Amino acid sequence: MKSEKQPMAGGAQKSVSEFGSGIGISGVHLTFAITVLIITGAAPGQALYKYQDENGDWIFSDRPPAEEQTVEIRELPTGTRPPTVTITTRLVEREFQFIARNDYYAPVEVVLALDELTNIQYPAADQVMRWIVDPRSEFKLLALPAIGDGQEPAAKFRFISLLGDPRSRHNPQQPYRAPFAIANDFRITQAFPVGVTHNTADSRYAVDIAMPIGTDIHAARGGVVFEVASTNFRGGVDPARDAAAANIVRILHDDGTHAVYAHLNWNSIRVQPGDEVERGEYIADSGNTGFSSGPHLHFAVLRNAGMRMESVPIVFAGPNSAEIGPAAGNTLTAY
Repeated sequence: MKSEKQPMAGGAQKSVSEFGSGIGISGVHLTFAITVLIITGAAPGQALYKYQDENGDWIFSDRPPAEEQTVEIRELPTGTRPPTVTITTRLVEREFQFIARNDYYAPVEVVLALDELTNIQYPAADQVMRWIVDPRSEFKLLALPAIGDGQEPAAKFRFISLLGDPRSRHNPQQPYRAPFAIANDFRITQAFPVGVTHNTADSRYAVDIAMPIGTDIHAARGGVVFEVASTNFRGGVDPARDAAAANIVRILHDDGTHAVYAHLNWNSIRVQPGDEVERGEYIADSGNTGFSSGPHLHFAVLRNAGMRMESVPIVFAGPNSAEIGPAAGNTLTAY
C-alpha cells in the first residue's frame, strides 16, 4: 500500500513498541535501538567459546566456562546491518530543514519533538508533528525560517518511529496458508486466548507452532520482504539475554499489515529485503533462536495502530476453503 507523504492528525505519543529512536543535536544524528521481544531480530555481536572440559573433550558453546581456564573466543558474523530510520538537518539558504530517511522496504510513521531551537523560528502551535515516510525514501518533514544574524542556527530534537502506516487495515483476500509444506501438520502450542508469553499488544494474537529444527517454512501470504535477521545462533529463556537473538523474516502485505516469522534457524533464510514473495513460497527453516524454550515457529500478523504495534486475529485455510481459527493444543494442517 502506497503512503501519501502528509502529516497525520493526532498528537505525538511514545510507545513501548517502537523499534527505533534517536536524538539529533545541532543537526548531528545519534541513533539507538529499542527492541521488543522478537519484533526486532538484530542481536549484539555473538561469540563462540572453545575450551576443554575436565575429561579433555573440546566444548563449543555460546557461553564461557564456569571456571577460569584457557579459552579460545571466536567472534561470529552478525550479518548485514539492519535498515534504519534517521532524521538529519540542513541549512539551505535561510531555511532550516528536518529530513527523514527511511531505509526500509516498508512505510514508517515518525513523530518529531523539538527540544530547543537557536536562531530558528518555531513552528505554529497547531503544527502536527507526525508524518508517514514512504519506503526507501527521503522526506522533508519541516522547513523553518532561520532568524537573527548572530549565532548559527541549531536544533536539539528527538524522534520516535514505528514501521507501518496507521491508516492501514487488515483485509486479507483469503485465509492465511499454514506456514509450512502442504500436507504436513504440527501442533499449536500457544494462540489467543492462551497467552503464557503472548501478553503484549504485539503478540496477543501470535501463533506458536511446535516443529523440529530445520522444518521448511513457507510464506503464509504474499508480499515484500523488508527485514531479515539470519546469523543469530543461540536460544534460551532469559529475556534480557535472548530476546533480540531471534532470526526473523518480516513480509509487508498489500493491505499495509506485515507478517513476522521468528525463531528461524541459523543462516537458513532464502529471501532478502526487497524480494517479492508469493503465498506458499519457501522462505527459511524453522529453528530455536531467540527467547524460546524449544523449537517452534512464532507467526504473527501486525499493524501499526498509531505508534503502537498490534497483532491482529487471523484464520488459516482448512479443507474445502474452510476457515480454521488457531487454538492451543490443536493440530494445524497445511492445505
